[in-house]
Amino acid sequence: MPRRNQLLNQQARGALDHLKFEIAQQLTIPLDPAYNGDKTSRDMGTIGGNMVRRMVQIAEQQLAGRIQF
Repeated sequence: MPRRNQLLNQQARGALDHLKFEIAQQLTIPLDPAYNGDKTSRDMGTIGGNMVRRMVQIAEQQLAGRIQF
């Protein structure tokens, strides 16, 4: 089955990987750059959820800096 999630900016992949490993380190979940198929869905979901939370926080900060009320 083909992947339907496509990045709009291909350079973002490196930044997302960096964010993923940074969050995993903070949560003390060891990640391997090559293979993580042995990790639990719960651990990987925790990492993904924290990634989304951090990206929303960054976007809110960027918007707060641009919009003046």
